[in-house]
Amino acid sequence: MGKIVYSGPLSLRLRSLAKLSQIAILTSLRHSFGRRMAKDWDANMETGIRFVRHQFTAAMRHSDIKEGRKLFDSVQLQTDDIYAVSTSNAQGFNGRWHNPKRRDSDAVLLYFHGGGYTFHGGVSGRFAQMLAHHTAARLFAPDYRLTPEHPHPAQAEDAMAAWGYLSAQVPAEKIVVIGDSAGGHMALMLLQALRAQGKPQPALCIGLCPWTDIGERGASLHANDPTDLVQGWMALQFGLWLDPDREYGREALSPISYDFKGLAPLYLQSGGREVLRDMIIDFAREQKEKGAKVMLDLWPDMPHDFQAYDSMTVSSQAALVRIRQAIDSHLDADAHLRRLQGVTVVWP
Repeated sequence: MGKIVYSGPLSLRLRSLAKLSQIAILTSLRHSFGRRMAKDWDANMETGIRFVRHQFTAAMRHSDIKEGRKLFDSVQLQTDDIYAVSTSNAQGFNGRWHNPKRRDSDAVLLYFHGGGYTFHGGVSGRFAQMLAHHTAARLFAPDYRLTPEHPHPAQAEDAMAAWGYLSAQVPAEKIVVIGDSAGGHMALMLLQALRAQGKPQPALCIGLCPWTDIGERGASLHANDPTDLVQGWMALQFGLWLDPDREYGREALSPISYDFKGLAPLYLQSGGREVLRDMIIDFAREQKEKGAKVMLDLWPDMPHDFQAYDSMTVSSQAALVRIRQAIDSHLDADAHLRRLQGVTVVWP
């Protein structure tokens, strides 16, 4: 990553910076002996993944999740990309508007941040700015309640409230619901809630590395641990925090258990080296068989939430371009992307 952003107590900043330095040194040494996480990743890429993985682990295993969040946020790695986006607090709702300086899209994005429903730090705001910048569309990012303090149905209720806030200002056919990781889960489940309540669907739903099953699914959930910043055990823990008393159950809280036929078109992205890869592929294939409008792009060389690497990798840049194309195609009936079907693989 290009730069380091600090926040919170000095003690946590120093602790995280020391760990980052240690990881960077050890990674450089491993690379000098030809020991790489992935043969096509440089030491900078690998250091970033190892550091975020460490921070997630330390935060989730902390005895106090609130303190764990502070630790995770204390040192954030960012690219050098500059986003010409202004940010302001929403009026009458807990969230923020991100307005790109160059706005040439008719779409308005309803963005649900990732973080396993447990984290919401600086990385989420940066992701929102990135999406607003690259799509040239206004973006609204609500602050939803977090687990484990607020298990399901808190997030589902907050998603519907955010939809009500935005749809009161913007026609549904101009809204694109988009989310990464757990935010992708939130976006997909919102479509089902809208149908259940007889409300209109958005123009498009975009899931970026979406969490589609809160349980154990696919070999990649653990097999891809060595190459991902999120680990399989983390995904399962997030599921336990979402439904701690097993009151609702895996099937009720997993998008893959539902039928999306007749709902908003789905555009999904996944990294081939992320732990959620197999469940995302399974979801896309099952929905296609059910007759839903779904398209999946898979970049085999990428980890979870790889879009955030932006100009650092060719794949991230391509993914961001495809997001804009997908949005344009579903607000413009003549665009070519609407006619593409099935699961596609985009090689770097």
